[in-house]
Amino acid sequence: MADLRTDRVAECAQRLHADAYINVQGDEPFISPAAIDSVSEALEHLAPDTLAVNAYTELTDVGAVLDHNVVKVVVDADRNALMFSRQPIPYPRGDRPRYLRQFGLYGFTGTALRLFRQLPHGPLERTEGVEMLRFVEHGHRVQMLSVVDDGLGPVRRIRVG
Repeated sequence: MADLRTDRVAECAQRLHADAYINVQGDEPFISPAAIDSVSEALEHLAPDTLAVNAYTELTDVGAVLDHNVVKVVVDADRNALMFSRQPIPYPRGDRPRYLRQFGLYGFTGTALRLFRQLPHGPLERTEGVEMLRFVEHGHRVQMLSVVDDGLGPVRRIRVG
């Protein structure tokens, strides 16, 4: 499997030592600085067994829910990632589920990045093409951080909760 974005961030972290690292992916060029600050703050308060923070937002557009380029995430009661998928998850059986979109905004501890490079790619990561599954598949927690975004580019308003 080719080097992925987080693999490249981990490689940079080997040369540039810091307590934490934030990755803003290229497909999210207008992420608000406030959202980045929120991920940075969340990194300072991570539970000891949590290695990464990943921003997410609620999806309301059916087209985005069905779009395989939009990564969906399911979270537990403590907002830890349970699963990431390019398919609509959870399956809409009965009540209309709440769909969450993973943002291309990640925060990592230095320990997390070192571990990330050592962990083998699991079958879910290979199938879905979603890097954060590497942590999830190996039993490591990824804290999800809610970011509500109205999509107005550089002047967008966000609420972090």
